[in-house]
Amino acid sequence: MSNLRTALYDWHVQHKARMVPFAGWDMPVQYAGIIEEHKAVRGAAGIFDISHMARISLDGPDALRLLDAVFTNSVATMKVGQVRYGLVCNDAGGILDDILVYRWAEGFHIVVNGSNRIKILDWLKHVQMRIASSVPVVDHTLGTVMMALQGPKSLELVRGMFADDVTTLKYYFAMPTTYQGEPCVVSRTGYTGEDGFEVWCAPDPGLTLWKEFIAKGTLPCGLGARDTLRLEAAMPLYGHELNETTTPLQAQLAWAVKFDKGDFVGRSALDHAKSGPTVRVGLEFEGKRAAREGSGLFAGEEPVGTVTSGSFVPHLEKSIAMGFVPPMYAPLGTELLVDVRGTKLPAKVVAMPFYKRSK
Repeated sequence: MSNLRTALYDWHVQHKARMVPFAGWDMPVQYAGIIEEHKAVRGAAGIFDISHMARISLDGPDALRLLDAVFTNSVATMKVGQVRYGLVCNDAGGILDDILVYRWAEGFHIVVNGSNRIKILDWLKHVQMRIASSVPVVDHTLGTVMMALQGPKSLELVRGMFADDVTTLKYYFAMPTTYQGEPCVVSRTGYTGEDGFEVWCAPDPGLTLWKEFIAKGTLPCGLGARDTLRLEAAMPLYGHELNETTTPLQAQLAWAVKFDKGDFVGRSALDHAKSGPTVRVGLEFEGKRAAREGSGLFAGEEPVGTVTSGSFVPHLEKSIAMGFVPPMYAPLGTELLVDVRGTKLPAKVVAMPFYKRSK
């Protein structure tokens, strides 16, 4: 079965992007190079095609009830236009996906990881049957484009581009607006640790908007820089830090679980498992050698954990990683060893995020 292609695919190929299969899509991993793209986002602005992320609407009087049943965070307390991060869990408290919920006056949108689109659509149907609700769930992914403009110059780049002044948006808020007369949604969200905006709209205006950002001097960026940027910001990635056997509490995402909001799928299991056998930690290494996913973590000769994401990161200019270890090895300053291609190198548990932008 061939991979899906975003509406920007031909542009990527024409501009010499290196394309790779990712989450069932053909996606650009880099253009100019990961280091240059990473530094552009930290210092100015970069733009990412994130059309592989699933965009799903939920409408009708039961939509709030359905979302509150599947979402670990609170939906009922959201304001119109607000965007909120949280998890979708199975009955055992394992993470099916981490998602963003958008609240509108007339309903909701959710943004889901591309690799989990079908799984979450099926899960919504499954939970609807369990709670006897009937919510129209519409998948808009294949008929729309989504892009992320990220970096400290994002604010000045979007000024005047849309019918409404999107620079007035607070962080984690969104608005429906138009671009050259075509409807779109703009949110002040992102996955890089920088300020920025995410936009989705129909394919034709989406391509025009993408080209306008590029014409303004914005650097196109691929999945490679997106990964090193989110790692510096210690943002977990599904399939690495998050999966169906890891709970939000183990992943250090307890802040996105609201036990006081009422029942939700997985709540009972999370209530009884306040901590798990391992927890997510941040790690820092000496030198430029990078620990990769699957690298073993050791306390002396004893294997105690595994790296889930790691890289030498361009902005901080150091080797960092995230991984899981038993709670006794999680305190800041704990010294461990990491196996990098057969050589055990010193590693230290450090605070996350590794990088935090200045406000």
